[in-house]
Amino acid sequence: MTKYGSFPGARPRRLRTTPAMRRMVAETRLHPADLILPAFVREGISDPVEIGAMPGVYQHTRDSLKKAAVEAMEAGVAGIMLFGVPEESKKDAVGTAGTDPDGILQVALRDVRAEVGDDLIVMSDLCLDETTDHGHCGVLDAEGRVDNDATLERYAEMAQVQADAGAHVVGPSGMMDGQVGVIRDALDQVGHEDVSILAYSVKYSSAFFGPFREAVGSSLKGDRKTYQQDPANSRESLRELALDLEEGADMVMVKPAGPYLDILAKVADAVDVPVAAYQISGEYSMIEAAAARGWIDRDAAIMESLTGIRRAGANMILTYWATEVARKL
Repeated sequence: MTKYGSFPGARPRRLRTTPAMRRMVAETRLHPADLILPAFVREGISDPVEIGAMPGVYQHTRDSLKKAAVEAMEAGVAGIMLFGVPEESKKDAVGTAGTDPDGILQVALRDVRAEVGDDLIVMSDLCLDETTDHGHCGVLDAEGRVDNDATLERYAEMAQVQADAGAHVVGPSGMMDGQVGVIRDALDQVGHEDVSILAYSVKYSSAFFGPFREAVGSSLKGDRKTYQQDPANSRESLRELALDLEEGADMVMVKPAGPYLDILAKVADAVDVPVAAYQISGEYSMIEAAAARGWIDRDAAIMESLTGIRRAGANMILTYWATEVARKL
């Protein structure tokens, strides 16, 4: 005799039966316009230099950077975030190269804007760490501590020269108290009211930044624990977020992304501005290293990691795979 009712009536597997079915009911989708490409431009090199700890990522020349920007634009990537790497001899205690109109980052901004116009959002890292001989994100006081308010004066000048050079968006990443408000005021005072601020509102003092230090030729002595956030803390992030919004941030960021998806979700639930997440160098390098050893499926892991970040609430993802992934999408 046939028995009925002894098996489940609800079978969620019905919606997983085929690729077409799974695609139709997918709750989270990646799109090229969700992606932003971080890119490094290095002064004084004639050919791109591959970053040892980040296989497939390069310190660009001015010419190869322009090519990378065009490729990102043609793939449908939303934006490019530029980091400048000056010659070692041009680093000093106050990061003069960061406010020199002819510093490598400012030159690169002009190059890229001339190449892509308004068809790709050109963003600039607004921080002193690449240009200081001590590698910290700000000016040091007589005791070797980062002087918050003296650093804000340098950030104001940096914002103005980066905007003059063509940045659509500036990304203050130094985690100084009050940085967004000072930068907003500095931009407005010189007629750059339309330049947006992508605030690094939540930036943790993370072990996953390691490969990035090679990418920017960091001269860091010590650590950044007195200004970047403690990985153990969550409420602290929401306080930083509220302050940045009050000071005029147009967009906010969580960095790193993968290890902090819980924080990303809280931020996304709390705000009514676009939310970015930065899939940082260590996240990239772990996947590439494991894939190179045959331990994971590289392409599947890349897509899964980005989907997870998007699912947690990011509207935009900074990722070194931006152009590659955009082409596949």
